[in-house]
Amino acid sequence: MAKDGTNRGNKPGNYNGAGRKKKPLADKIAEGRTDMTVLTLPEPPELTAFEIPPVEEYMKAQQKNGRDLCAEERYMRTWQWLRERRCEKLVNPQLVEQYAMSVARWIQCEEALSEFGFLAKHPTTGNAIASPFIKTLQDFIKQSNMLWAQIYTVVQDNCSEQYSGPNPQDDVMERLLTMKRRRQE
Repeated sequence: MAKDGTNRGNKPGNYNGAGRKKKPLADKIAEGRTDMTVLTLPEPPELTAFEIPPVEEYMKAQQKNGRDLCAEERYMRTWQWLRERRCEKLVNPQLVEQYAMSVARWIQCEEALSEFGFLAKHPTTGNAIASPFIKTLQDFIKQSNMLWAQIYTVVQDNCSEQYSGPNPQDDVMERLLTMKRRRQE
C-alpha cells in the first residue's frame, strides 16, 4: 500500500510475464492431453521456393566506414529458420526486421570496439574514459536478446513437434568470432 492509502504499485501478478509459464504445444501433445483439439493436416507437396517478405532498403545500406550492414543476411536467415518450422505466418515481419537490425548494429559496435579499443578521450577534459561503444553494444545485445525471445516464444508455443539444432541466434556468435578474419582478407 502506498503512503497516501491507495492500493497501487507492483503487487505479485501485476507485471508482464507473471505467473506460471505456458507449456509449449509439442509438450502438451507428448503428454497425450485430450482436452485440446489438434488438427492434423495432410502433408503439403514439397516446394523448392518460398516467399520471404522483401528486404527493406535501409537494411541493405552501406555504412559510413564502407562496409555493408549485415541486416539483410540476418533477416533472410531468420525467415528461412521460421519457414522450416512453419511459423513464418505467425511472426510479425516488423519484429524480424527489428531483430535483424539490432543484431547488425551489435556486430557493428563489436567491429568499432575492435578497431578503436575500449578507451576514448573525454571531449572536454581530454582524460581517458570508457568507449561509448561499450554501452551502445550492451544496449543492442539486450535488445537483440529480447526480440529473439519474442520470436522464439511464438515458435515454441506454436510448433507441433519438438525441434533442435542451430538457430539464427547461434549464428551471431559465429559471425562475431570470424569478424577479425574477414577484416584481414
